[in-house]
Amino acid sequence: MSKKTDTGTVRRVLGLIRPYTGWVVLTLTLALITVVTTLLAPVITGRAVDRILGPDAVDFGGVARLAVVLAVTIGCTSLAQWLMNVVNNRITFQVVRDMRVQAFEKLESLPLKYMDAHRPGDAISRITTDVEQFSDGLLMGFTQLFTGVLTIAGTLGVMLFIDWRIALVVVALTPLSIFMARYIATHTYSMFKLQSETRAEMTGLVEELVGNEQLVRAFGYESRAEARFDTINRALQKCGVRAVFFSSMTNPCTRFVNALVYAAVGILGAFVAIGGGITVGQLSVFLNYANQYTKPFNDISGVMTELQNAVACAQRVFDLIDETPILPDAPDAHVLEKGAGEVTFEHVKFRYLPDVPLIEDMNLSVQPGQRIALVGPTGCGKTTLVNLLMRFYEINGGSLRVDGHPIDTVTRDSLRANLGMVLQETWLKSGTVADNIAYGKPDASREEIIAAAKKARAHSFICRLPNGYDTVIAEDGGNISQGQRQLLCIARVMLRRPPILILDEATSSIDTRTEVLVQDAFEELMKGRTSFIVAHRLSTIKNADQILVMKAGNIIERGTHDELLAQGGFYASLYQSQFAKA
Repeated sequence: MSKKTDTGTVRRVLGLIRPYTGWVVLTLTLALITVVTTLLAPVITGRAVDRILGPDAVDFGGVARLAVVLAVTIGCTSLAQWLMNVVNNRITFQVVRDMRVQAFEKLESLPLKYMDAHRPGDAISRITTDVEQFSDGLLMGFTQLFTGVLTIAGTLGVMLFIDWRIALVVVALTPLSIFMARYIATHTYSMFKLQSETRAEMTGLVEELVGNEQLVRAFGYESRAEARFDTINRALQKCGVRAVFFSSMTNPCTRFVNALVYAAVGILGAFVAIGGGITVGQLSVFLNYANQYTKPFNDISGVMTELQNAVACAQRVFDLIDETPILPDAPDAHVLEKGAGEVTFEHVKFRYLPDVPLIEDMNLSVQPGQRIALVGPTGCGKTTLVNLLMRFYEINGGSLRVDGHPIDTVTRDSLRANLGMVLQETWLKSGTVADNIAYGKPDASREEIIAAAKKARAHSFICRLPNGYDTVIAEDGGNISQGQRQLLCIARVMLRRPPILILDEATSSIDTRTEVLVQDAFEELMKGRTSFIVAHRLSTIKNADQILVMKAGNIIERGTHDELLAQGGFYASLYQSQFAKA
């Protein structure tokens, strides 16, 4: 990453901290108090040393008074450090909370094409692991960076005041420590960035394998899964070891320089003391200050390493936050009231990729209450038509209207409130059965929920569950069958009773006996409602008012079941291939 981008990331982090300026001022004040009391302790100790002149020549009274002052000073230092840690934690976790909120809100506003192009584990890693790594680095920065800088400035000032010659030796050796710390820190950034990216790749793989464990075992994919995991794990080990190794070199390198500084101060200070330039107590003060002066360089070098990791992680989160959001509702967009369900496609054009044609000129007029079946081979555009109607994707040209209103002139929420979907892939949240049925209508009464479940033919199996409608379903419905999950999804739509229905292979996971019951429920639900039925099993769409046969994004045939059979075209060949034996 370029230095310019790195600086931009730091500026954005400072922008997140700006709302908590008052807390930052407080932590700086506490850091100043900590540094002042820490600098005062060696002076008190040096004065006590000067009161110990030799055998039978000790000023016990003066030493005792200084011991009391030293105890109070140490107590003030400890209290200020504790309060500073409390304030720093508050600042850090508030900033992290704000960053997570921004990232999650952006995730909610991203178009589906982003989800299609990125693995779910990558977004999860950015919002969880990367933000956590960022918080660790930021907390260490607040805790040690302020006190370290102030300690260096304070000790240098006092040493110059006591004896400028010895202080100059310290200053002369300081650039060596700074150079080492800076060199190591700047070269670990790319390593930490690679570590974060590899960790995200591993998170995505684990999420993929755990979420599809049955398929992994059914197809004997365990050994290949282990091989993929081992490859990524080895890469993570390699980049992690390199990052940790180079970052851990900072402390011993700077400690070596600090030892040189301490030795130089001790030797030169001894000669100055012998010559009467300073007292023995002042020499002890100098040696203490030499340690205090060099120790922050160790801390700051460690902080810089952590900050490099934090900046790398923060940049990944900011990359997510900076993704182009879904096209917002127009300023003058109006709320689409629950209407009759008329749908019109006029010369609609759409492509997922600019250079890959799909829908070039779609024309379709659906009257309220009509049942429209969409059939055709995989990839012909059936689901794409549904995605455009739901406004999951924006059309590239033409006009798509619902009840006479172009869908880009109404709010998305009101548009989707007029549409109900039952997909081939079921999704249930972790919660009770009642909560899942009422997902689209959270204010529904228990009576409404039960009525919807009865119409979906789900009431009987729900009553057999341990706690009925209050039974807690595991994430994604893992503790009930696939068919039962589908029934709950159907009940969810039945509760809302929208004017337009979209059924995308809605009965594909239900056994034949249950399918008959659900088809009866669908018959009742579809009465007087516009319905789009995406189907591969042609036996389920014989009663459709109009069947659209799609191929390569175009409607190549349209008509009723009997009309299309009579034409002897593509639909007839599809139907005969499914029922050849019959």
